[in-house]
Amino acid sequence: MLEGSVAPVGHDAASPDCLVVVADATNLPRSLALVGEAARRRLPMCVVINRVDVARRRGLSLDAEALSAELGCSVQLVSARTGEGFDTLVATIDAATIPTAAPGPSTDDIERWADEVFVAAAAGDEPAAARVSKTDAADRALLNPIVGPLIFAAVMAGLFWAIFKLATIPMDLIDGAFGWMADAIAGVLPPGAISDLLTGGVISGVGATVIFVPQIFILFFLLALLEDTGYLARAAFVIDRWLRPFGLPGHAFVPLLSSHACALPGIIACRAIPGRRERLAAILVAPFMSCTARIPVYVLLTTLLFRDQPLLAGLAFMGCYVFGAVAGLLSALVARLTLLRGRSAPMALELPDYRRPSVVDALRSAGARSWMFLKKAGGVILAISIVLWWLSSYPKVAPPAEAETLRAAGQVEQADRIGARYAASESYAGRLGRTAQPLFEPLGYDWQLTVGVITSFAAREVFVSTMAVVTQGSDDTEDDGVLAGLASAERTDGTPIFTTAVAWSLLVYYVLAMQCLPTLVVTAREAGGVRWALLQFAWMSGLAYVLALVTYQALRAMGVP
Repeated sequence: MLEGSVAPVGHDAASPDCLVVVADATNLPRSLALVGEAARRRLPMCVVINRVDVARRRGLSLDAEALSAELGCSVQLVSARTGEGFDTLVATIDAATIPTAAPGPSTDDIERWADEVFVAAAAGDEPAAARVSKTDAADRALLNPIVGPLIFAAVMAGLFWAIFKLATIPMDLIDGAFGWMADAIAGVLPPGAISDLLTGGVISGVGATVIFVPQIFILFFLLALLEDTGYLARAAFVIDRWLRPFGLPGHAFVPLLSSHACALPGIIACRAIPGRRERLAAILVAPFMSCTARIPVYVLLTTLLFRDQPLLAGLAFMGCYVFGAVAGLLSALVARLTLLRGRSAPMALELPDYRRPSVVDALRSAGARSWMFLKKAGGVILAISIVLWWLSSYPKVAPPAEAETLRAAGQVEQADRIGARYAASESYAGRLGRTAQPLFEPLGYDWQLTVGVITSFAAREVFVSTMAVVTQGSDDTEDDGVLAGLASAERTDGTPIFTTAVAWSLLVYYVLAMQCLPTLVVTAREAGGVRWALLQFAWMSGLAYVLALVTYQALRAMGVP
């Protein structure tokens, strides 16, 4: 680029008009080495030294005029955090000139030159060794092979606690707001296809997207704070020891962690992984991390398995997260040993200085990433929700005679539920469930569970509401009566739907299966082709089917109902 031999698409190749070299005031000797290499290009140049506010707090003062004299080009001291120096930055760039000083060609020449320039233009009240020793003391604990992972585990536990604790209120408010909107539209429009489309398709689809934004926002806000403090880079080094045996670098830590909120921003974050093979492996396994859309399913199934045993239900719930992470790491290892064979590059990452995080910057970063999630996933989820609504609502059928009899007797609510169950069973989704049921029969699923599983391929979170409609005739999953009826729901032959073996099989299936079409779309774009999305779908769905089959058949062989 600097030689003018290449250029972006649509532009002519030419030497740049000006080089703006940004240096770090807190690590100036190393930054000046880059300045020296740029100066040797003999192009108009100016140097912008950032983070001067942090340097001053550490007792280091820089003389811009002395630096300009040593370098032979214009120099501007700025702080991106406080805005210092930005008012004259444009004028400094306009004053760019070819530097009159430059180091020799060898690495030793450049390093010697950088040290000389630093000594001539910098002064400090605190010895450099004393400043460094404070960082080293903290790093000795945070990067310790034993203490470091313990601190990391505590930080991650606090992170997830905050996500689930703080997001509850805004998620409930969003759910209530979209419920109010659906009721308002239903009260204004006459009953019919348009009203059903808006309330059951559009509003529910948008709501299904927006309701997860609080968790995504809180996750990225906390990650931005950790990154700003300098800890996140240390965490990547700590976790690198654990990820490296599976063919993943420490750079994959943040994408995999982000995927616990939603796989979409997690896959997009894989762009930060430098190696192509490692990046593809991380993209392929990111959906194994249990995202927030799985939570309703986990809660339902663990509650069914451990009724009146909240401690065991909680342990099973957390076990789902561990199981998904382990499956993802082992899948990454398989990918790196087969399709993505190759030597892993050693992790090279400069550890930033510790500093006080900026809440404002963290809010901006979280807001930008949450908005990106809505733009990337919102349209796809809305389209899928409309298709799912159509499959579940058509063809229209008349209520059965039993429902009409109950309605005539004044039992309107019971009649409506029976009518809704019958409509669900006769819908396209119900017919599709009956058609596909032989495929899922070895896993212990009847046609009703098969309908729930198939609709979940659009979005996992619809499993609970779909099963409530199919078995109870109501999608109000907040109703304790509906949930109790769901727990005791029966098959056509009168046997329970959710036996112990079936519930365990479903839990294994939902931890592993690829049931999110927007994720496949993002995978195809980020990985560079549809074939990677198809591979991801086939591997995850096939693994989920096989292990769910093994779970069900093994429990049945042991006499578990």
